[in-house]
Amino acid sequence: MIETINPPGWKKPKGYANGVLVDGTRLYAGGQIGWNKDQVFESRDFVAQMEQALKNIVDVVTAAGGSVKDIVRLTWFVTDKREYVARQREIGEAYQRVMGRHFPAMSLLVVAGLVEDEALVEIEATAEIGRSAA
Repeated sequence: MIETINPPGWKKPKGYANGVLVDGTRLYAGGQIGWNKDQVFESRDFVAQMEQALKNIVDVVTAAGGSVKDIVRLTWFVTDKREYVARQREIGEAYQRVMGRHFPAMSLLVVAGLVEDEALVEIEATAEIGRSAA
């Protein structure tokens, strides 16, 4: 069974799904950027957008019935490698505010740009819903 996941109160996405849940356990969270549930950027700052993107992922995972500990993979797309490297401490602090000490498998790719011009980072995730408790 395949179910589309969109957190309650979020503006409906156009042309994509925020999440797709397969057989009630495997969740593929589409790339989340640093805008809020209304698709509005509240900040032009890299770390703030990264933190919001992670919060968005957690919202998608929660809407599917999971928790942060169910996230098994994150793939990051960043537009500025220098800023990412220079702000590692701030990135780590923001990451831990959202994800705690949970560190899934991760990849980071540097890209020339993202579809939304204001986006500085996009993060996608895979989660195994309910598996962290097993």
